[in-house]
Amino acid sequence: MCGIAGWVSFDADLTREQGVIDAMTETMACRGPDGRGTFVRAHGALGHRRLAIIDLPGGTQPMSVTMPGGDVALVYSGEAYNFQELRKRLIGLGHAFGTDSDTEVVLRAYLQWGEAMVDELNGMYAFAIWDQREEKLLMIRDRLGVKPFYYYPTPDGVLFGSEPKAILANPLARKTVELEGLRELFSFTKAPGWSLWKGMAEVLPGTLMTVDRNGIRSRTYWRLEAKEHRDTLTDTIGTVRDLLTDTVRRQLISDVPRCVLLSGGLDSSSITGLAAKELAKSGEQVRTFSVDFVDQEKNFLPDDIRETPDSPFVRDVAAHVQSAHQDVVLNPAELSDLSVRRAVIAARDIPVGLGDMDSSLYQLFRSIRQHSTVALSGESADEVFGGYRWFHDENALRTDTFPWLPASEQMLGAREMLLNPRLRDQLQLEDYIADQYRTAVAEVAHLDGESEVEHRMRNVCHLHLTRFVRQLLDRKDRMSMAVGLEVRVPFCDHRLVEYVYNTPWSMKTFDGREKSLLRHAAKHVLPGSVVERVKSPYPSTQDPGYAANLQILVKELLTEPNSALFEFLSHDWLQDAVEQDPAQMPPFVRGCLDRAVDLNIWLELYSPELVF
Repeated sequence: MCGIAGWVSFDADLTREQGVIDAMTETMACRGPDGRGTFVRAHGALGHRRLAIIDLPGGTQPMSVTMPGGDVALVYSGEAYNFQELRKRLIGLGHAFGTDSDTEVVLRAYLQWGEAMVDELNGMYAFAIWDQREEKLLMIRDRLGVKPFYYYPTPDGVLFGSEPKAILANPLARKTVELEGLRELFSFTKAPGWSLWKGMAEVLPGTLMTVDRNGIRSRTYWRLEAKEHRDTLTDTIGTVRDLLTDTVRRQLISDVPRCVLLSGGLDSSSITGLAAKELAKSGEQVRTFSVDFVDQEKNFLPDDIRETPDSPFVRDVAAHVQSAHQDVVLNPAELSDLSVRRAVIAARDIPVGLGDMDSSLYQLFRSIRQHSTVALSGESADEVFGGYRWFHDENALRTDTFPWLPASEQMLGAREMLLNPRLRDQLQLEDYIADQYRTAVAEVAHLDGESEVEHRMRNVCHLHLTRFVRQLLDRKDRMSMAVGLEVRVPFCDHRLVEYVYNTPWSMKTFDGREKSLLRHAAKHVLPGSVVERVKSPYPSTQDPGYAANLQILVKELLTEPNSALFEFLSHDWLQDAVEQDPAQMPPFVRGCLDRAVDLNIWLELYSPELVF
């Protein structure tokens, strides 16, 4: 896992721009605390910050090979989980390796198969190859979009980086934000390729982009396809179990300490159980970490989305698999700490406004990093297996919009009131969301003869796997890499995603519950309490002290009515919100206070040029 950056310019001599390349590369230092390097030629320059995971002494980057006609150089972020098999194949084809790293396997796979090498990789990755023989840059992103990758076209080439901050460090990139970027920021539709910054875009998941003197071109090498599912239910459960077992085994490969994120839910507990079983073969004990809040279990109150606290289930799993477990317990002051929130916004580059859920995740990862460098996560199981409550809510499913939006109706309504009225009128968010929904549904391929239910649920699953999940993957990557922790997501293995995507909805819910296939595929490694537990999302504090702390922070912001913050948000609405009783404050109001604090921090950190 690492951070990458680069610059291609066909009209300039980049050997004179070493200082700029260095500056772009250094913005990725948190992603790669173990080493740095650059590769600079006249028209192509690559920068790399390394987090050493595989072959600690040998996997330094940029990695290059001198070929007839010029050098071929690679900067790579991520992991190829099948690198050992590919290495054996490439040796059989005559390649000689100087390291044991997966990076060299990826580079030599390109030398052997060219662009077709993308079809050979299993993993999470974002990488760039400068092929001096053809003066050509390739930018390649993994199939599900686990690893972030941004680019910024210039008149004579391109800038790129793992995160926007790498690109913004180049004087060619302007820190401009327009209405189009803001619409997505306040809409939660995850438009493909979206970046908040004007002129910048994401390399789409499953996409290979080529940059040469003829311009920039892209090719989709993987997408979700509709295929007939022929397996019986018993065989389907067995295949899911086999795929998950193989994926966890592959993703445990590491030359540094690794652990599992454990929330006590079905998803993370399944990964924990499978990891414990695999590690036991070599006599190892699985290590697990959870996040919790002071007195959360003692004072827990069930609400619309969380029926139970996590802690009892975490204890059950830890005891069941005999893990070396550690809880990271946070108080309201730690959750609202401005230094933590600044670190969160700097990591994400955008003011998402998730408040304590982001700050707690950041502090969980920061604590884990003291013990482990790699963590396995249960992220994305809900999208793959159909776990969210709105998957099973007929009203949400029959609404012509993204199914996760009706579930956030109160928050969205508050967002409308929170916005500065002038900006709200300009954004026209309802029209934007409707356009995005029509575009997203039009991309879904269907089988002939699908029933109405299967047709609708294929749409819903596709929306989650191509839109919703990308928001969560980006969040987890940014929070973890901000502290130099690599988080792996077994549920994003493309083989598993393809297989489960094409199982009928009736199989995904065959026992009348959410995530039926996962529940039965993994129950052999789970305690009964978790097998029977209802879906519960990532935890959020219920302590009114957190809301009170937010009110203090926002009251201070309100003393500066001419702040750029109020070009976005309503001063009057926030004034009313800070006068509410924090013990009675609805979650959506607290969420708006979170957004105000985060937005103000973002404005201070980035000083964007606002054009709206």
